[in-house]
Amino acid sequence: MSKTVTVQDIINKKGKEKITMVTSYDFTMTRIIDKTDIDIILVGDSAGVVMAGGKNTLSVTMDQMIYHTMCVTNAEPRALVVGDMPFMSYQASVEQAVRNAGRFLQEGHAQAVKLEGGKRVIKQVKAIV
Repeated sequence: MSKTVTVQDIINKKGKEKITMVTSYDFTMTRIIDKTDIDIILVGDSAGVVMAGGKNTLSVTMDQMIYHTMCVTNAEPRALVVGDMPFMSYQASVEQAVRNAGRFLQEGHAQAVKLEGGKRVIKQVKAIV
């Protein structure tokens, strides 16, 4: 089996090779994905809709996202695992963003996090990185 994909591997591919990513929310799907050459597995906040039947992603909680991230990382995939920070888990403050990003790494065992918001959340991104 090939080595685990790292953030540095993704950086090295940028602009030179295709970078592939797929979404997974659970152990079984991740084991199937792991038979491919996918670079990144995103544990998306869409888990709240797809797995829990929610009406949208706005009500997804940190605990739900940590749970699904842990389910994915328990499969020990080769791909880099990225946890999707849910709505209002990072917008309120830099401290909140750092604390919740840390939860993804510590509790969910993700290697990276994804957040949305562009220039509005630049302070949060800089603090997390």
